[in-house]
Amino acid sequence: MTNHPAPPSFAVIPGRSVQAALAGREREVIELVESAYRLHGSGDTVNPPSYFLRFPDRPKERIIALPASVGGDVKSAGIKWISSFPDNVSAGLPRASAVLLLNDLGTGYPYACLEGSVISASRTAASAALAATQLSRGRSSVGRVGFIGTGLIARYIHTYFAAADWPFERIGVYDTSADRVRGFSEQLRTTSRTPIVAFDSAQEIIRASDVIVFATTAGTPHVTDPAWFGHAPLVLHVSLRDVSTEVVLSAANFVDDVEHCLKAHTSVHLTEQRTGSRDFLDGTLYDVLTGKVTPPTDRTVLFSPFGLGVLDLALGAFVHGECSRTGELSTIDGFFSELETHGTTVRPEVRDV
Repeated sequence: MTNHPAPPSFAVIPGRSVQAALAGREREVIELVESAYRLHGSGDTVNPPSYFLRFPDRPKERIIALPASVGGDVKSAGIKWISSFPDNVSAGLPRASAVLLLNDLGTGYPYACLEGSVISASRTAASAALAATQLSRGRSSVGRVGFIGTGLIARYIHTYFAAADWPFERIGVYDTSADRVRGFSEQLRTTSRTPIVAFDSAQEIIRASDVIVFATTAGTPHVTDPAWFGHAPLVLHVSLRDVSTEVVLSAANFVDDVEHCLKAHTSVHLTEQRTGSRDFLDGTLYDVLTGKVTPPTDRTVLFSPFGLGVLDLALGAFVHGECSRTGELSTIDGFFSELETHGTTVRPEVRDV
């Protein structure tokens, strides 16, 4: 008896289902992201370079493809296709939109398409919360947190910090848009009793914060003075292009993946180009998780995460599993056609004897 593989069913999981699967499970997502980092660090993933689709007449806009494969308990491959159109914000739309495709490792067939922006924001926030916890060990002051950039990613990062029981003393906010500062502050006040202070400049909020979160749409460095960081804060450089080479060189630098982060004109990539060396990098988050490297407490620590597709895949596979478990998985019958090959038609649950 010979078993022929059957094409998997194909599911479409909208954003509302993704949100329902992840709601209130921030701690679990942080653990899942940590597990994915450990799989990646141990070599149980494939995470090729991201591909940037750019438009010559619109240099600020891009669409990025992040292919990846994850082993361990995830056992899935796929790709995230995420766009960044900063001008959307002025039109009342989020900057980023995304879809995530998951592929079956047995047949190669895609088996799900998920709304990807919620997954991307959740894994980014979980990564930031995990990194902040690991990189701040031994620091005496971490309660004054400053957000530079007040969009969707900043909101998710605050949510995940709160879920990780971050010891907030004061939340600072700064953005070039007063309306976004006001909206972000109002949203925080609905979920937190922590005092919230709006700052008038990046310099002021940096000097007044123990932990700084960059979550902007900046395409080139706009923070250039290392003296602003003289109090040795922890900096989560989520948006990657905010600080100058001088600031990078004054800090202890950690990334999620060296090869991925040193490209696309990120601040650390510009630093490598200027110095001709990678010696300014102190390690990866995996190095910290495994105890190979201990972050300093008397220097600025700068974490620059490029964002790994393996994190999206791990979280996407989790969401797919949750939707299947709860009966919320919507499949499309007959999505795949042309299943006849060499005179043999393969149908689900059909075996040749």
